[in-house]
Amino acid sequence: MALRVPKAPGFASMMKEGSKYTHGLDEAVYRNIGACKELSETTTSSFGPNGLNKMVINHIEKLFVTNDAASILREIDVVHPAAKILMLASDMQEKEIGDGTNYVILFAAKLLENAESLLRMGLSPSEVTDGFNLALKKTLELLPTLEMKMNLTKENLRDNEAIITKVLQTAIGSKLFGYHEFLGELVTKACLTVTGSDSTSSFNVDNVRICKILGGGLFQSTMIPGMVIKREIESEITKTNQARIACFSCPIDIQVTETKGTVLLKSADELLAFSKDEEASIEHQIKALADAGINVIVSGGKVGEMALHFLNKYKIMAVRLMSKFDLRRVAKTIDAVVLPKLRAPTHDEIGACDSIYIDEIGETHVVVFKHAKSHIATLILRGSTDQILDDCERAVDDAVNNFKALTRDPMLLPGGGATEIELASKLTEYGRTCPGIEQYAIQRFAETFESIPKILAENSGVKSTEILAKLYVGHRDNPNLGFLIGQVQSELTQSADVTCDTADVKLNELYDLFITKKWAILFATKAACTVLSVDEIICAKPAGGPKQKENKGWDNDD
Repeated sequence: MALRVPKAPGFASMMKEGSKYTHGLDEAVYRNIGACKELSETTTSSFGPNGLNKMVINHIEKLFVTNDAASILREIDVVHPAAKILMLASDMQEKEIGDGTNYVILFAAKLLENAESLLRMGLSPSEVTDGFNLALKKTLELLPTLEMKMNLTKENLRDNEAIITKVLQTAIGSKLFGYHEFLGELVTKACLTVTGSDSTSSFNVDNVRICKILGGGLFQSTMIPGMVIKREIESEITKTNQARIACFSCPIDIQVTETKGTVLLKSADELLAFSKDEEASIEHQIKALADAGINVIVSGGKVGEMALHFLNKYKIMAVRLMSKFDLRRVAKTIDAVVLPKLRAPTHDEIGACDSIYIDEIGETHVVVFKHAKSHIATLILRGSTDQILDDCERAVDDAVNNFKALTRDPMLLPGGGATEIELASKLTEYGRTCPGIEQYAIQRFAETFESIPKILAENSGVKSTEILAKLYVGHRDNPNLGFLIGQVQSELTQSADVTCDTADVKLNELYDLFITKKWAILFATKAACTVLSVDEIICAKPAGGPKQKENKGWDNDD
């Protein structure tokens, strides 16, 4: 008979076999901090315009080549609970602003690294979190004082197209440096087209559509006010100007009854008469559309051969859309109402469009709904590979989200690490005035801000210590001094050389959004404090039962 091995005394003795229990600084806190540092090391080298790409292959073996932290974290399956807290904070930043996800991960991980040294000095986790919360409160008070006065308001966004372009170029430059100027102007035009004359109304990110077409280069990308859909036209007519459009969610075909019926035909004459009645019925319906002035039909269902014959006869263009969402967007573009039944629409239900035509871009046929007064704009992106197009789409998505953030709060801050160095200097002074033990945590919070320009410099291949020294010296006279990565036209080689050095970011028009920086610092600090406040990890025994069958290549349910 086997001897029973007694369990160690304590909390673990009350739990089932197979469960895990860790506690204390060494087993829980330091391990959690280590996991968060490991996670940040993955995304650190991807930060900034000179950040490196990561090659990620997800669970269905799809390849991603990107330096976008949100995409990288979305595709990797992290199970460590502390690292997941940082990923949740980054995810919240993505949902709140749509940009600055890597900033959250880097800032939170650096905070935890600095907190570790304080814990090893003898401070308790609660003292460190109290100091961090005090520093966060002071940071949120200081941030608005660093605003760059640009006279930008929600009402005059359309009058400041040049400033908006520079803001969006900063967002695109962190993903596609070199193409940021060209794409920044395109995205600005698209966003202002969608906004219309009323800048104060809420901006919908979904109204800026992206159509990716393989071939050519990024500089061949264009912006069209309206919708561009990768489809071919059903009818013979391929171009219509000053179109009057009817949208239908039903098929354009002979109507079929909902209930089953049997038609008894006793002679050939009855068969001919029956088919003629069907033809006359569909012709009557299409003639009613032509009489109402309709010259384009957009359908969410199939277009029957008989219906197509009469559509060509009455010179009506037919476009079939496979997606009900595309149908809704086209209806929004042309101000039409989607009808569930084939009938002549009323005057209010008819949509209008400047021109609808089929075009061939590369080897791809597209249907273009071009309308100057459209509420939707489409960016046609060109690129040599699918990975470049996907990365370009992510950069454009970040820029559009930045424009939405501008419509919420148009306050701008100096970019290139200038804001962080100024905050580090002022928080260090504030820490010296605090009498309690929290001053050590406030000092470390200030040091954390140095990591942003430091990482930018290291990723650009420049000595970070020299850059930090220049920034601190320069900030005594100029609070807008930051680390600038720019392009200068070389006289010798007649090409654009990349320069990396400290410069006045206001003169070079390098702007960061106040709202992005505010939420990123807030989410990162709260995530770091949550990780520090954990002193025990209790893992229940995994559920038993047969091992789940591996369905290779399947998507997750969620």
